[in-house]
Amino acid sequence: MILSICKIYFGLFLIFSVSFFSLSIYFLVLEKCLILELNMLSLNSGSVVMTILLDWMSLLFMSFVLFISSMVIFYSEEYMMGDSYLSRFILLVVMFVLSMMLLIISPNLISILLGWDGLGLVSYCLVIYYQNVKSFNAGMLTALSNRVGDVALLMSIAWMLNYGSWNFVFYLEFSKADGIMDLISWLVVLAGMTKSAQIPFSSWLPAAMAAPTPVSSLVHSSTLVTAGVYLLIRFNISFSENLMFFLLFISSMTMFMSGLGANFEFDLKKIIALSTLSQLGLMMSILALGSYELSFFHLLTHALFKALLFMCAGNVIHNMNNCQDIRYMGGLIKHMPLTCSFFNICNFSLCGLPFLSGFYSKDLVVEVMSMGYLNIYVYIIFYMSIGLTVSYSFRLTYYMMTGDYNFISLNCLGDCNFLMLKGMFGLIFFVVISGSLLSWLVFPSPYFICLPFLFKIMTLLMISFGMWLGYETAKFGLNYSCVSLKNLTLSSFFALMWNMPMISTLGVNYYPIVSGELYSKVFDQGWHEFYGGQNLSQNIMILSNFFQLFSRHHLKVYFTLMLVWLGFLAVISL
Repeated sequence: MILSICKIYFGLFLIFSVSFFSLSIYFLVLEKCLILELNMLSLNSGSVVMTILLDWMSLLFMSFVLFISSMVIFYSEEYMMGDSYLSRFILLVVMFVLSMMLLIISPNLISILLGWDGLGLVSYCLVIYYQNVKSFNAGMLTALSNRVGDVALLMSIAWMLNYGSWNFVFYLEFSKADGIMDLISWLVVLAGMTKSAQIPFSSWLPAAMAAPTPVSSLVHSSTLVTAGVYLLIRFNISFSENLMFFLLFISSMTMFMSGLGANFEFDLKKIIALSTLSQLGLMMSILALGSYELSFFHLLTHALFKALLFMCAGNVIHNMNNCQDIRYMGGLIKHMPLTCSFFNICNFSLCGLPFLSGFYSKDLVVEVMSMGYLNIYVYIIFYMSIGLTVSYSFRLTYYMMTGDYNFISLNCLGDCNFLMLKGMFGLIFFVVISGSLLSWLVFPSPYFICLPFLFKIMTLLMISFGMWLGYETAKFGLNYSCVSLKNLTLSSFFALMWNMPMISTLGVNYYPIVSGELYSKVFDQGWHEFYGGQNLSQNIMILSNFFQLFSRHHLKVYFTLMLVWLGFLAVISL
């Protein structure tokens, strides 16, 4: 039996994942850190050295990325069945993962840029995989938004020429006191904001849903969007206080905006994409509060349940004849019990329901924030964002699984995609236990957080309030008057992520073209041109034609000139 390309890479990635996980535990227990320098080229006194950083953080993250990638590749075999270019698709995914690996193990800005650009270019190829106009637009928006971050990284590389080495890990320790890395820190934060889609670069993340679902699963869990957070985790020591406040404000606004937008969205994949954006805002904001380990912990737990959430969504879309609109679904719990069970477990984990993996990281993040000495704005926006997360999750559950059969549900094939289900089975176990497992690993001495009773149960109160709100907003019937339709302008504003896609697309091409046309009419073809260059050149041409008559050797010209001259002499003599 010939092994398919999916099975080969699934096996390879799984073996490497287990190896890296074992190594990360070894490094964590012994508090080891290994920096390898591979001399690539020596020329006279200069040498090109490839530096690799191996510590518990990079090894653990690599093991998670490889594990999720292996399950996604296994899942892709059936999801992409019938595709003429399956091998090309799998190789693109493998290149994507390898770019992420390079970024994770790099303590050097040059090799980080190589991995960073590799992610950007391969993501463009994957977003435009289904070749239609929508995909091309989404791919271009994704690529161009990420170019801003690439430019910021290039500028930081140029600035690091002042220090003698591009290995930023050597400068982080003493940089905060002297402020020598201040400019580089700002540029790196800008790069991280573009990759992790923080305001004002958020519009590319839902647009990137044009890619096939296995790619969305990989992108939104552990690769493209987490690259920015991981880079900031590496650089966190050098951040100044002003930079931390700036990052906290931007990330908290992103968290709130995406949670609000998801409650107005009807596209299944875009709802999950907006939930990713909300969680990225949470990671960034706790990082800005100074707890980089907590940010990393939430990054890992989120990666597992978000990958599985997308895989479940892919299975639903596959069975619904490629329909992604949740208004066409309903009653799926009867047809797809296993997929719906997985979906619910991931959703509960996302909401932070006690004792699932998301609870261990999310609850800790919020309680550490409550322990901090901050203003009321941060406190309110954190808890409101938690409530909104639960709200859109329950709204999604209501539309999809319960309720009536809407249009396509009766044609659903049910849980008959066994390869896809096997890929999902590989993740569900870790979605349940990874939170507690990682909390024992990452924090050998556990956090003890002492808060008043009301503060302790505030998270649970917000989850309960979010459940009620989500259920209320999802209820609809023939006699039900939809509130969002009555306030169409406001709901459109929230659903369009505060008009950010308009600014990113129409704002950068439509308005300059319109203003260009206006200036063309006013200046190039208007009165300005008549009194300016055009009329002037015309008058000069007429005059030059007139004077050119004298240059021509006509006899009549000579006689005329002679008569004029004689007349002139006669006048003078008189």
